[in-house]
Amino acid sequence: MSAELKPGLRGSTEIVVGTRDTAPHVGSGKIKVLATPVMVNLMEAAALNAVEGLLPEGHQTVGIRLEISHVAATPVGMRVRAHAELIKVDGRKLTFRVFAEDEKEPIGEGVHERIIVNVARFDRRTREKASRAGIGY
Repeated sequence: MSAELKPGLRGSTEIVVGTRDTAPHVGSGKIKVLATPVMVNLMEAAALNAVEGLLPEGHQTVGIRLEISHVAATPVGMRVRAHAELIKVDGRKLTFRVFAEDEKEPIGEGVHERIIVNVARFDRRTREKASRAGIGY
C-alpha cells in the first residue's frame, strides 16, 4: 500500500441537519433530531476523506468495524461536523479515531476500522455471491 498512508492523516465532512437526516425519517427513532445512522455515515465519510486521494489506483476502502457513542441530540437546522484521524495502519486495515460535533457541543465519538480492497476483485466476488443467491447485481 501507499507509504503516504500513515497515522496523523485527517478528514472531515459536515452537513446542516435537515428533516431527511432525522431519526423518524431513517427509521431509527421517533424524535426529530439527527439520527445516529446519519452521524455514523458522516463519521465514515470523514474517514474516507482522510485517505481517499492516497489509495493505489483501483483500490478503495470499506468499513469493517465501528464502535461509537452518540451522546447529544442535534436539532434540524444545526450544522454537524464529523472528523476522523488515522491512528493505525496494519497492512490493509486502517483504524481511525472519529468524532462529531454540532455548533454547541460534542455529539459522538468512537473508533472506526476500514480495510483497503481491490475494487475489481471486490466487485467480482460480490457478483458471484449475488449469482449464487439467484439475484441480479
